[in-house]
Amino acid sequence: MIRWRKGEVLRVRREWPGAMELDVTVPEGECRALAYPPLVGRPEPGDTVLLNTTALAMGLGTGGYAMVVAVPDRLPQDPSGPGHLVKARYTPLQATVLGADEQDSPHHRILRDADSIDGMPVIVADLHSALPAVLCGLFDAARSASGSSGAGDGGGDVPWPGPHPRVAYVMPDGGALPAWFSMSCARLRELDWLCGVVTTGQAFGGDVEAVTLHTGLLAARHVLGADVAVVAQGPGNLGTGTRWGFSGVSAGEAVNAAAVLGGRPVAALRVSEGDQRERHLGVSHHSLTAYGRVALARAQVVVPELPGEFGGRVAGQARALAARHELVGVPVDGLYEALRRSPVRLSTMGRGLDEDLACFLASAAAGRHAASLLA
Repeated sequence: MIRWRKGEVLRVRREWPGAMELDVTVPEGECRALAYPPLVGRPEPGDTVLLNTTALAMGLGTGGYAMVVAVPDRLPQDPSGPGHLVKARYTPLQATVLGADEQDSPHHRILRDADSIDGMPVIVADLHSALPAVLCGLFDAARSASGSSGAGDGGGDVPWPGPHPRVAYVMPDGGALPAWFSMSCARLRELDWLCGVVTTGQAFGGDVEAVTLHTGLLAARHVLGADVAVVAQGPGNLGTGTRWGFSGVSAGEAVNAAAVLGGRPVAALRVSEGDQRERHLGVSHHSLTAYGRVALARAQVVVPELPGEFGGRVAGQARALAARHELVGVPVDGLYEALRRSPVRLSTMGRGLDEDLACFLASAAAGRHAASLLA
């Protein structure tokens, strides 16, 4: 059930498109809060705010913020303009957006009869943390293919040197619903590492809104002009430690959607050497279930060629998917250097690049393979 608090805004810590991080006083002391100005208006220091403190009280690693529900003394203006797609439907914060596929959209004519994404590679991953790693592998391969020498080092603040394909991030609603929650997406969009974000299902806040994952992929191709799409849930993977009770089953459904629309599904494995839970060590059971049981269409499953005994474990576990999919071994040499160039912090389940290198190498390998499909 929801935990409620009233608080007073002390300061604005930082902002990025669609979101503000705040320090707020509550009866128990101070807390960190997140506000989405497009939904609740812009809180200012001294404002009273109504907070949902459920995630904060639960100590959620990804969503451990108090969420601003309203600024009661200064409500935002009513929205104007077209749009009748309601997302987060029948919740207190349901929002109306203009869907690319609805009748009032300038893109409706393009999408009305669209039925193909024209062989576009669609890289599917389980966790949101895979997104920047996929892009590192993709852009590194594109740079090498173009003959650009490039430059830059870890944490660079400039776009990837040399030409690179247009990539759209298509976000389903398995994790966070607002795309604004992702600071990584905001930064990648700012640097043109992404040509746009498409939010589908109940998710919202992207550059383009769509009703389903299918129209989201079509919009990525025909509205944003993407050469490649990456599908991964937003921050906040939900899992229960059961075979079927995790939000990442949507990765299998994404493979099906990409295939039925004439795309080329590329499945990134969720791999970890740092996770001490047996079900996630090596190839996660999330990938084995989503791709092995949920995905009915054939995909190219990228198996990173990792060294040593652990690499053998990953290759052996991945063989369980060979009956349904094409396994593609991809070398990982040079990918560590590419990952160090990421303009956003690489982190998965609280572990950074050097704490769980195999995880990020597996995602980068999927990007590297997708680049080869563009040649």
